[in-house]
Amino acid sequence: MLDQNALTQLKGLKTQMEAEKERAEAVIKGTQARYGFAVLDDGREIFVPPDEMLKVFPDDRVKVCIRPTKDNKTVADVEKLVDSALSEFTGRCIRKGKAVFVQPDLSNMSRWLFLPPHARNGVKEGDYVRCAILRHPIRDGKPQAKILEVLGDDSTPGIENMYTAAKYQLPGEWPAAARKALDERIASFNPLETGARRDLTDLEFVSIDAARTQDIDDALYADISSDGWTLYVAIADPTAYITPDSPLLQDIAARATSVYFHGDQLPMLPEPLSQDTCALTEGDDRPALVCKISVSDAGEVGDFEFMEATIRSRAKLSYYAVDKYLNGQADDLMSHATPLEALLQVYRALRSHRETRELVMEDRREYRWVLGDDKQIESVEPSEKLLSQRLVEECMVATNRCAAKFLANNGASGPFVRHPGFRKDRIEETRKFLQMHVPELLTQDLTSVAGYRAIMKALTASGAALPLRSMVNRLLTRAELSTEPGPHMGMALAGYTNCTSPLRKLVDFMVHLQIKAILHSQPASLCQAADTQALAQKLANCRAATQEAERWLASRYIKRLADGGTTRFTGIVAHINSSGFTLKLDDNGLEGLVDLRKDPEKFSYDKWTASLTSTTRRFQLEQTVEVDFKGIDDSGNHTVLFELVPGCGLKPAKVEAKKASE
Repeated sequence: MLDQNALTQLKGLKTQMEAEKERAEAVIKGTQARYGFAVLDDGREIFVPPDEMLKVFPDDRVKVCIRPTKDNKTVADVEKLVDSALSEFTGRCIRKGKAVFVQPDLSNMSRWLFLPPHARNGVKEGDYVRCAILRHPIRDGKPQAKILEVLGDDSTPGIENMYTAAKYQLPGEWPAAARKALDERIASFNPLETGARRDLTDLEFVSIDAARTQDIDDALYADISSDGWTLYVAIADPTAYITPDSPLLQDIAARATSVYFHGDQLPMLPEPLSQDTCALTEGDDRPALVCKISVSDAGEVGDFEFMEATIRSRAKLSYYAVDKYLNGQADDLMSHATPLEALLQVYRALRSHRETRELVMEDRREYRWVLGDDKQIESVEPSEKLLSQRLVEECMVATNRCAAKFLANNGASGPFVRHPGFRKDRIEETRKFLQMHVPELLTQDLTSVAGYRAIMKALTASGAALPLRSMVNRLLTRAELSTEPGPHMGMALAGYTNCTSPLRKLVDFMVHLQIKAILHSQPASLCQAADTQALAQKLANCRAATQEAERWLASRYIKRLADGGTTRFTGIVAHINSSGFTLKLDDNGLEGLVDLRKDPEKFSYDKWTASLTSTTRRFQLEQTVEVDFKGIDDSGNHTVLFELVPGCGLKPAKVEAKKASE
C-alpha cells in the first residue's frame, strides 16, 4: 500500500498534469491519412492522433483537450461534439462480406460509413446514392449512415448528370407552394393590360436561336437611319410577373442559373413561365424590356434607350437556317429579308469596330457531343461558330454594355461584370514577362483599359516562336460580379454587365429589376456586396457540377474508344505546370492528364517559357504531343490519364562541332 507521502506526490503529479492541459474549441481538419488536425480559433493547428480522429468527421466543431505527450509533442484529444457540418452527402455503395457501407464522395474524408439493414432503402453494391448521417461517431468511433435516395448505377442513363446534381446539391423541382403561387400570379395578372408599355408590335422582330430552344429570351430588329442603323433588342420580361417583393424571388435566387448538362437541364424558372408566358414565341404579343440602340456607320454604339414594351415576334428562326440565308445558300427566308439584311449590316459594323478598337475573344474550335439513347457520347463532331450565332452575339454585347452604362449613370448598385485584367499580386511578374519577351510593351500602363488592350493585341500578333498570348493567361484574373462599376479588361470596355438572358440567369434577372426601378424613378439598390458574393459562389458551384459531369462522360467515351482498340491519340498541350500537362485531343477536343512526376527522368519547369525540360525531352505549351491511353483516375475525379509515346518530345540531336581541319 502507498503511504500518505506517496499519495500526496501522486496527487500533486496529477494536478501538475491537469495544469499543463488546455481546453478549447476547434474545427477538425482531415487528411488523406488517418490522422488530422484541430484548428483552434486563434489559428493554431494541433495534431489529432488516428484513434481520436475516429470520433469525428472533417469540419466538425468540437471541444478538445490539448496535452503534451511523453516525447514533448502536443496532441488534441476530442472531448465533446459542438456541431457537425456533415449532413447530406453523396457516395457509392460498397459491400465487404455481409456488411454494407457507403463510400462518401468527400475530398477530405476517406473512411467508409456503415449502413444498418433498416437504413439501406433497397440499395445494392455499386449504386450511387444520396445519404445522411444516421449516427455520429463521437461516442464510440462507429458512425452510421442512411440512404435517402438511390440514384442508379453505371448503367443508368444520365447517371453522370443526376449524381453530380445531387453531389453539388443543385435545386431540382420547384416547391409545390411556389408553383401554386406562380400559377395564381400568371392567371390573375396580365402585364400587357397595364397601359404602361410602349406598343412595338409593328416592328418585325425575329428570334434567332437553336431549333429546339423553347425558352426564347430575345428577339431582334434593325432598320437604317440617317447615319447608320437603329438596333432594337427585345428581351423577355419575367420581372413583369416576379417583382422585387415577390417570395418567388427567393426560389430563383436559390437556383441562380439554369444548369445545362449534356442531355439534361435544370431550369432557373418554372417552364410555364420560361417556355410559355414569357418566352418571345412567334406570333404572340409578349411583354419585353427593349433596348433601342443607335449604331453609327463606323460601328460605334451611340445613344440608347431602355423601355418596357409589348412586342410580337414574326418568326422563330434557327441559327442554321439564318446562316444559310446570310451566306446566300438559301432564299426561303426572303419574307424576313428586311430585318435580316439590316441586322447583318449592323453586325458587320459592330464587329469591325470591336476588332479594331476593343478586344474580341479569339475563335476556338468547338465540338458537338452526339449522345445516344443511353445518354452516353456516341461521337464528337467538330463544329464552327456560325455567322448567325456571331450576329446574335454582337447584338447581345451591344445591349449588355448599354445596360452597364445605364446602371452606372443612374447610381445603381449593380450587378456589374468586371474584369480587372492582370493580377495585382503579379504585376511585377507581368513586367518581367514583358521584359523577357516583348520589351517594347513595358511603356504600356498595365492597369488601364488602353494599356491592357495594346498588350493583348501585340501578344496575339507578335509572331513569336512562343505562344505568348496563351502564356500570359496565368497572370490574369477572372471576371467578377460587383456592386460597383468598373472596366472589363478582357473586352477592353469601360463597363459591362449581362441582361439578355433573364429566363436563364439571375444576374440578368437582377439587372432587369434594377433597370425597371430606374425607369420608375425608384432607388436601384437591390444588390448588396454580400448578395453578389453569394451569387458568385452559387454560379461556381453550378459550373463545378457541369464540369464534373462532362469529365465523367468524356472519360467513359475515351475508355470505350480504348476498349475498341483506339489507344493512341494526338493533341496539343493546353495547360502545363511543374507536375505535367493537360492534353487537348485533336480529334474531339477532350482532355486528359500526362503526369511526369514519376517519369524516370527529372523535369524542370520554366514558367517564363511555359515548358518542362529533362535531359533528353522538352514539352511546351501548345506543342503537339502523341500519347497512349493509360486509364481513368480512380479517385472520383474522372480524369483521363495518358502516357507519352516512346520518343515523344525528344530534343533535336546536337550537331557535333566540325573538326578544325575542315
